[in-house]
Amino acid sequence: MTGSIMHKTHKLKDHILLFLIYLSALFSVLVLVCIIGYVVIRGVRNVNLTFLTTVTSAIKQTTGIAGNIINTLYIVVLTLLIATPIGIGSAIYLNEYAKGGKLVRLIEFTTETLSGIPSIIFGLFGMVFFGTACGFGYSILTGALTLTIMILPLITRNTQEALRSVPESYRSGALGMGATKWYMIRTILLPSAMPGILTGVLLAIGRIVGESAALLFTAGSGFVLPKTAIGYLKKIMESGGTLTIQLYLSMAKAQYDVAFGIALVLLVIVFLINMLARGMAKKLQVDKK
Repeated sequence: MTGSIMHKTHKLKDHILLFLIYLSALFSVLVLVCIIGYVVIRGVRNVNLTFLTTVTSAIKQTTGIAGNIINTLYIVVLTLLIATPIGIGSAIYLNEYAKGGKLVRLIEFTTETLSGIPSIIFGLFGMVFFGTACGFGYSILTGALTLTIMILPLITRNTQEALRSVPESYRSGALGMGATKWYMIRTILLPSAMPGILTGVLLAIGRIVGESAALLFTAGSGFVLPKTAIGYLKKIMESGGTLTIQLYLSMAKAQYDVAFGIALVLLVIVFLINMLARGMAKKLQVDKK
């Protein structure tokens, strides 16, 4: 009966739950808008060409983050060069070669555990193992190796999910036509799963850009720009503070204007990474169709 008390009660509950859902979504959007708005208002007046293209110098009386931007790029590129092939290779093994068993469950459990460890612990491990035991000291290489361990679970799990989303008929069809398993993976599975893999890599870039605790113990806080091309090559073995490290140090020194300027630059970088991830994923999906 449409006019029963039971029907009216359920209808009222539906309206209340729908209102709470919209209220939760609105609250999330308002929090994001407030954070972005506050950072933009406090930081936009400090961001200019000099701020982005020079380094801080008491002699030249300049305040800039060019060295930190270069260090961030070094960390991102070096970390991805190490972590991406290892993460994708691990996912291919777990999804396509490994048969279900204790070893596979152990690897997956280890991966999930790694993703939940606080970054400060990764920093301590990186400092002791890569910095002291391996002799790399405070350097960009030490920071990149530490971040490699941190983002491996992210790349591996995203690649696994992307491979699982590929229809089983693709595999059976390719193998039925006489293709080898590796040829099928290289020419069928990986291109089909590329949007998901790329999304995982770009999310990993976002985590690298936003990381500070682990790098504080491993990469150091240097911000000087090399003066020669050889200096840029040797830079990976030198101390290099990223944007997040400089943001932390600026707040510690009560340089709030500089800190909010760096925060605005970080927000723009993260926004561009997210837009790039969405755009490339859509483009790859369209090309696949």
